[in-house]
Amino acid sequence: MTKSDSRAANVPQALTPLYGAPITLDEATRVADAARAEAQRHGWPMVIAVADSGGHLVLLYRLDQAQHGSVLVAQQKAKTAVDFRRPTGAFESALADGGLHWRLLGMTNLTPLEGGLPILRDGRVIGAIGVSGMQSTQDAQAAAAGVGALGA
Repeated sequence: MTKSDSRAANVPQALTPLYGAPITLDEATRVADAARAEAQRHGWPMVIAVADSGGHLVLLYRLDQAQHGSVLVAQQKAKTAVDFRRPTGAFESALADGGLHWRLLGMTNLTPLEGGLPILRDGRVIGAIGVSGMQSTQDAQAAAAGVGALGA
């Protein structure tokens, strides 16, 4: 075993993807445009937020007639997906299981609703998309269309 192999063996495997360089504005626009196209295809008035790997807003679309309350919710979904490096639907599912998962409701820094997805480049979290305005499953569908625009 070489010295570099030995070092690699001592690095713990991350349970979630590591953070990477932040998403660019061009990438964020591609993601948001794809989510917007999905929403418009179905006639869904939604808000689409894209955040960078630090959780800071890069881009926000509020489609015509999207409810005002969804502006903050979309941003919170994106921030949750970045901060915890996982889809926000994981928290919604955990709450549905009940039991000890109810303690998630005491966490003020997460939004446990589907519609927030991390965005990956080369296996690292570069940002996240948050979508709000319809049912959670529809929000997640539009978010997935956005993430799919980068081919990740």
